[in-house]
Amino acid sequence: MKKYIALFLLLVICISCQSPNATKSQTDIISIVKRPVDLKTNRYNVAFLIMDGVYNTELTAPYDIFQHTIFRDSIKAMNTFLVANTLKPITSFEGIRLLPDYNYLLDDLPTIDILVVPSAEHHLDTDLEDASMIKFVQEVDKTAKYMTSHCDGAFVLAKAGVLDNAACTTFPSDIAKFREMFPQLDVREDVLFVHDGKYITSAGGAKSFEAALYLSEIMYGKKIAQSLAGGLVIDWQMEAVPKVVIEK
Repeated sequence: MKKYIALFLLLVICISCQSPNATKSQTDIISIVKRPVDLKTNRYNVAFLIMDGVYNTELTAPYDIFQHTIFRDSIKAMNTFLVANTLKPITSFEGIRLLPDYNYLLDDLPTIDILVVPSAEHHLDTDLEDASMIKFVQEVDKTAKYMTSHCDGAFVLAKAGVLDNAACTTFPSDIAKFREMFPQLDVREDVLFVHDGKYITSAGGAKSFEAALYLSEIMYGKKIAQSLAGGLVIDWQMEAVPKVVIEK
């Protein structure tokens, strides 16, 4: 019922704001009306950290894989949702507008089992100066089962200090910059992803699918992972993927 009330209020507000007599305060209300999030119990909570300039592929590839777990029987599926420092629309690098589900600055977030950090346009510079975002990553790391990144999302994990004792990787052409900025890290190259402890860092791009399928396979087994891959017309054979897996 709460979901329908929220949708009704949003509709009323949108209609009123189309009026030439709409006030600025009426327009501003839109930005604080939350999109209802339907989190099912007995599922893993998977949060995707987004900000302006997020790249489509590094977001949608793992989102597709993880969200599709809800269509597989006999497994503990995943709730997938977007988190940001706002509830206003986020614009991806390619121009898609995304609505965050939670504002990590204000909302009481559910426990996050898996954090996904897709790459964004400014992950090598100004995003790393966002102290609130870095603190959010550090807090999630304390209890999350897995911390994952795609492409330059690894720079965010590195800035938060969570990769200091883990092997990792990032976008191939940014390996040198990664090593320069974080000389203490054990950075691997010529692989699609690195798994060390609870940290999985991916080269990104279209290969973000492989890192997400890998996590699915270690959580659910080969049959489920290949089923998820088949739904996206991906020939998934984990043993054939160039990767580094460090057993602990």
